[in-house]
Amino acid sequence: MLTRSALILTAFLVLTGCSTMKPADFANAQPKLVLEEYFAGRTQAWGLFQDRFGTVKRQFTVEITGTWNGELLVLDERFVYNDGETDQRVWTIRKLGDGRYEGLASDVVGAAAGSSAGNALNWAYIMDLKVGDGTLRVAFDDWMFLQPGGAMINRAKVSKWGFDIGEVTLFFMKPELKAAS
Repeated sequence: MLTRSALILTAFLVLTGCSTMKPADFANAQPKLVLEEYFAGRTQAWGLFQDRFGTVKRQFTVEITGTWNGELLVLDERFVYNDGETDQRVWTIRKLGDGRYEGLASDVVGAAAGSSAGNALNWAYIMDLKVGDGTLRVAFDDWMFLQPGGAMINRAKVSKWGFDIGEVTLFFMKPELKAAS
């Protein structure tokens, strides 16, 4: 009986992950990330997708234009993949207060929920991800960390039915900060 219980507990930990990381863990980390300030204007990003075995499957660049009107942050993201494919996603993000955000995009199911503290932001959302000629409904656990000098690191775990299927890594930079350094 004990062996069976240990096996069930181990399986649960493997399926759900062991991370208890939360944005509040970064409350004192600097520089402070204010999402609507960081993404206002033009931002560039470079990224890749790795499958669950760590194999790089795709690389891409993103040009982002952000507008903040005091209530909504709209991010127009233009993707160019290493195989020549292009894509566009438009996020509409509402600041809710207390470091919380809600985001909508045409391929996001429902709303993305985000929470920010210090230099970190954590997003959670379900997305209909384009794969070939179809889509795959997946969950994203997305973390962004603002770094000194204006670079931002973004790592997102992608899962389906609770199983990790891959990870997206992105690096964001404001062109005016890159030019100044």
